[in-house]
Amino acid sequence: MKNPLTSVFQDTSAVDTLSASYGDQWAGAESADQAGAFITAMASNDLIFIVLAVSLIIWFVLLFYIIRTDKKVSRLEEELNKQSTNN
Repeated sequence: MKNPLTSVFQDTSAVDTLSASYGDQWAGAESADQAGAFITAMASNDLIFIVLAVSLIIWFVLLFYIIRTDKKVSRLEEELNKQSTNN
């Protein structure tokens, strides 16, 4: 028994219609010299350094937020302790 899908995958006309339909849009894509500064930086450096920089920024922001929240909670605890000793 012949599999009906094998004839579909062996026929390349479906792939050619896609490239024929969008070929002019793909040809208009920017080249490396026309790209912006961020894309040029990503292309010139290894992408791992950019990922590292973004992840470090996220970690430092989270650390700053946790420390700031801890200080606020400590201050509120001190105020509650003062109020409870005064009453």
